[in-house]
Amino acid sequence: MTHILIIEDQPVMRKNLALMLELEGYRLTTACNGREGIAAATLELPDLILCDIMMPEADGYEVLRNLRSAQATRMIPFIFLTAKGEKPDVRTGMNLGADDYLSKPVESEDLLAAIETRLARHAAHQHALRHATAVPPDFTSPVPIEKALGVSPREAEVLLWVAQGKGNGEISAILGAAEGTIKRHLSNIFDKLGIDSRHAATILVLDVLTGRA
Repeated sequence: MTHILIIEDQPVMRKNLALMLELEGYRLTTACNGREGIAAATLELPDLILCDIMMPEADGYEVLRNLRSAQATRMIPFIFLTAKGEKPDVRTGMNLGADDYLSKPVESEDLLAAIETRLARHAAHQHALRHATAVPPDFTSPVPIEKALGVSPREAEVLLWVAQGKGNGEISAILGAAEGTIKRHLSNIFDKLGIDSRHAATILVLDVLTGRA
């Protein structure tokens, strides 16, 4: 059974989210503040985390920083669920490694679709990692990608995020570029590298970042 951790300081919202997801067959753990959320994530290792931003003890950004810095929790899909929806907030969350960003109140269909998408993408990405190499890739810099694959600095940045399972909308928010621009970069990248899919791009980048290329 898929296990989801909800980190939310508002009791009514926390209860409603838990009920909604339990009815869909998910196993739930809840935490009422950021510190409890970090502890629960570390102990339980859930399949996905839903997290508010404005919370006592530790806000959502601190929760995400903490979890992304730890080997055991750094790859867990993480969705921000918050009343804050301005673009600077979105970019901050994405740059810290969030997988999605939904503004409250969120419709149940939208939340469930986001969860299913993130779980599926995470499973596919983990499959690609397992089959590419047993050595953990180093995602700290796009420079090795630029040098090894002969792409532009911006194209290397796009590839760095593609290899981490990000979609075009997410990369757009992270890099501060229009989504159409990201699509054009990908089209140019595919032409340069002679590939036709994000999966193929991910494998190439993983080879570079693990020293296999």
